[in-house]
Amino acid sequence: MTRAIRFLALTWLQASMLAWSLSLSGTAFAQVTTAPVEAPPEHRRTPDQTFLTFPEWYLVHSPAEYAAYLGQGKPPSGFPLWSHIGQFWQAYRAVIRELKPYPFNGGYHLMVMVIGTSTTVEYGLKGLYEHTVGWLAEATKSGSDMVPEEKFAAAFAQKYVDFIRVDPWYLFDFGAQVHALWQGDWPTSGPNLIRRWERRFALSLELLVKEAYGWLIKLGTQAVYDAPKPVTSVVLAKVPMVDASTPAGCSGAPQSMVADGVLTTLPRYEAFTTCSRWVARQGIAFREIAGNRGEIVVSLLVPDAWAGSAAPSRTLFTQPILTRPGTQRVVLATQVDQLAALLAPVEAQQGAAAIEHVYDY
Repeated sequence: MTRAIRFLALTWLQASMLAWSLSLSGTAFAQVTTAPVEAPPEHRRTPDQTFLTFPEWYLVHSPAEYAAYLGQGKPPSGFPLWSHIGQFWQAYRAVIRELKPYPFNGGYHLMVMVIGTSTTVEYGLKGLYEHTVGWLAEATKSGSDMVPEEKFAAAFAQKYVDFIRVDPWYLFDFGAQVHALWQGDWPTSGPNLIRRWERRFALSLELLVKEAYGWLIKLGTQAVYDAPKPVTSVVLAKVPMVDASTPAGCSGAPQSMVADGVLTTLPRYEAFTTCSRWVARQGIAFREIAGNRGEIVVSLLVPDAWAGSAAPSRTLFTQPILTRPGTQRVVLATQVDQLAALLAPVEAQQGAAAIEHVYDY
């Protein structure tokens, strides 16, 4: 109960700081915007948030890399958890450099610090365990095939990533995964019992801790915050063509003509990236996103020898993809009206580079 009270107090402080910082940021935005803002007030978000959302999304990119790694049958002891801690904080430092022109967004920084610290503790302890107990148990296996519990861990990791691309992590049903591990089609007998029971212990402990921590986070969040809007207002140069290949959720929103295009909505988060690619393939420019016409952040996965984008953009920082030698993450900032021009050539390359995410404020 004491921890819950502390969490609620911290969340209240975060909400207060967020409201204060948003009011300041809104003032700065009004000063630097020359074109009229077409987004309805409830859809407007401050321009610094496209930068601040990267640390949040790194905590999707990192589990996605982990899930892909396990899915290839590779041992958890070989995954660079500690290096991922370093990448998170290096990226956050780079983001802070970009925020100098904007008022300090105290609430968002507090949230990033909380999730960053939580992840640092999680990855640090998990890395320590996997490099000691996990590694020793792994060495007792006969053969290189995955034991059932390792297959379960890989499947769980992918389910988790698929979920957090759309919904907050604390809504994931970790308890159901514990039940599936012990009551599902995962026998407790057979060869490699040391490794199998060690994996059961490690997985069960991780899932139960996350279930409890997620319950506290959900309790505090529901008490303080309203549910976020699932869509964001955009102005496009023209109406996109809708056909059988149109991604789900990218069409069907009400549209109205404005001075320099059409005002409509697109889904947020992961789906915004999908819809942005769809818009870019049609050669349609964005004019405004969430009330912003300045810079928006995009991350690409590209070969180390990538020559760069022909569209006007700034490279904020790069990160090697540690489990895929020869591949790097390039994080760019481009003007909203250049977003489609940045995405379209990457879409056309079909494999040489990939659009990882568009950070929609």
